[in-house]
Amino acid sequence: MSQSGSAPWRRPGWRERWLAFRNGTVANPAFQRWAAGFPFTRRIARRNTRALFDLCAGFVYAQVLFACVRLDLFGLLRSGPLPPDAIARRLDLPPDRTLTLLKAAASLDLIARLPDGRFALADLGAALVGNPSIAAMVEHHAMLYADLADPVALLRAPAGATRLARYWPYAATDGAEQVGPDSVAAYSGLMAASQALIAGDVLDALPLADRTCLMDIGGGEGVFLAQAGRRHPALTLRLLDLPPVAERAETRLGAEGLSTRATCFGRSFADTPWPRGADAITLVRVVHDHDDAVALMLLRAAHEALPPGGLVAIAEPFAGTPGAEPVGDAYFGFYLLAMGSGRPRTALELSAMLEAAGFVEIRERRTRRPLLARLLTAKRAI
Repeated sequence: MSQSGSAPWRRPGWRERWLAFRNGTVANPAFQRWAAGFPFTRRIARRNTRALFDLCAGFVYAQVLFACVRLDLFGLLRSGPLPPDAIARRLDLPPDRTLTLLKAAASLDLIARLPDGRFALADLGAALVGNPSIAAMVEHHAMLYADLADPVALLRAPAGATRLARYWPYAATDGAEQVGPDSVAAYSGLMAASQALIAGDVLDALPLADRTCLMDIGGGEGVFLAQAGRRHPALTLRLLDLPPVAERAETRLGAEGLSTRATCFGRSFADTPWPRGADAITLVRVVHDHDDAVALMLLRAAHEALPPGGLVAIAEPFAGTPGAEPVGDAYFGFYLLAMGSGRPRTALELSAMLEAAGFVEIRERRTRRPLLARLLTAKRAI
């Protein structure tokens, strides 16, 4: 070992030597020009050039989407194609600026330009019309973009000094006494809108047929619990969230006709032990909002609250999801960093935490859209 205490030098393996050679070659401008013209490498070179440009221009693409949502362009085109001048009048924009927006949206496959010059919804735009929760998230991202204006400063800043941290006050406090009714109105509404997007996928995969009582932890306004109640008419329903959020859930569940089956507990989940009696506990997009110590506390509290054979379920986007790696590690990694709490975790990491909390029979259950939510279940030993 060297005098500085560092690890002893070792000869680089063949993989490291190959990577060094490849990276040095690809970084050479002369090679890049050659690869762009050589028939066998042209397609790869152009694909890589496009990928790099898309990374550079990604913020602009997102802002085009934001403008479409803010102006309700997709809603305007919902009833059928329109010519640019009619769209300009309806959006109250100058014709030339309208055409700039329309061409940009068409290039992103949000809308389509027809041969006669009119513009119509494309598949992506139509999907946004059918999922208003996505539009709510697009609007919400204005705060995230503000926090990411200087990403290096964000990486160096202490947790909690961001707009997102102020928007999600529970992430920093974990205390019911510090979160009032006014502060939860905006974020609980956003949670309700976005939760509706994944609730069906999770419930399709979640085995509740043999359960008698479901308690949803951090359940927000009760969107997930309401869908579970409609699918399983014999299921008793419970929700635990901060007092002002639980009050909103009580109102929603009452409007859904579920008040006789549902009980809402207004308290912080940090106040353990949790109410007993549920034989299934769900944590839907809750665990990744919290750092490891709090996340493990959640799982241990769930284990303590469940009877032998009781079921716990974690549903959220996971890090390392095949084909959607940037969603977990890039998007949620930086979103949670800006929020000041939590991190995306892989299925293996979450499984290890469940095991550490005392659970057995840990398994992943396939969901329709794993990019949006994957599902792990486990049981308390009999």
